[in-house]
Amino acid sequence: MDTLADLLDGVRARGAVFTRTVMSPQWSLRFASGAQLTLVVALDGKVWITPSGSEPIEVGSGDITVLRGPDPYTVSEDLASPPRQVITSADYCARTARAVAGGGPAADPRTCGAGEAGSALLVSGAYEGRSGISDRLLDALPDVLVVPERDSDRALLTLVAQELRRDKPGQQAVLDRLLDLLLVSTLRAWFDRPQNHAPAWYRATDDSVVASALRLMHDHPAHPWTVATLATKVGSSRSGLARRFTHHVGEPPMTYLATWRVALAADLLRDTDATVNSIARRVGYSNAFALSVAFKRCRGITPTQHRAAALRTRELNT
Repeated sequence: MDTLADLLDGVRARGAVFTRTVMSPQWSLRFASGAQLTLVVALDGKVWITPSGSEPIEVGSGDITVLRGPDPYTVSEDLASPPRQVITSADYCARTARAVAGGGPAADPRTCGAGEAGSALLVSGAYEGRSGISDRLLDALPDVLVVPERDSDRALLTLVAQELRRDKPGQQAVLDRLLDLLLVSTLRAWFDRPQNHAPAWYRATDDSVVASALRLMHDHPAHPWTVATLATKVGSSRSGLARRFTHHVGEPPMTYLATWRVALAADLLRDTDATVNSIARRVGYSNAFALSVAFKRCRGITPTQHRAAALRTRELNT
């Protein structure tokens, strides 16, 4: 049972915005690209990351930070320094481009900060658009997560830093795959830390019976599962499965299944034009009304409202 692999299977960076940024002392940058997921690494010194509406977080050199979008955030050397620049997806390195056009020194490939006197170096990689990122994965992540340098993949970070300074054919494809690898490596390291309270689908693999039940629900969500039919499939008694599942996952099997079906429906509502009725049948509900009842119970809104909100967000970020 490897649900993390399932959730990451569709995540593919395409044209990833991946840059090095060189800053002068007292620097502060406001990122407002609307990216759904962004990875940030300071390679020289500590930085402060301040998400919208949240307290600032101090991040050490070499630590990897994953920020869940699309809300903007600030990265700064000093909390007292106001943002000197707002960076959007349309003008990620506009200031550097203007400096070079005006006769300034050319920057290294994919480097922002031509002519800057400072040595602070920030590496950031962003997933523009959805890039296959599901609500099921985003729901499992906090707004900001930090993996300390000691738990990060230093060899992979070195590869990223080296590739960013090159200008070779096929480089975008290399950077896309490196961003995918860095995301997987970072999420796995974060989920493995006990204090982070990893989601149930990540923790439950230690129990083979529970893992098998999860796999059946994930692979065949539209099947008319009951605790009894699941127990028969995994070779357990009904009461035994219910007890073990609740212990490891934190909720009964049918409650988990309902949440999983709604999460699947949320992705389909956002990413396809399928009718609510057809989506309902694909995820295990008899009709649109049954899905709407379950959806509103889990998320507080109807499927139609969820689809409309997703459309508004997509329009704002294009």
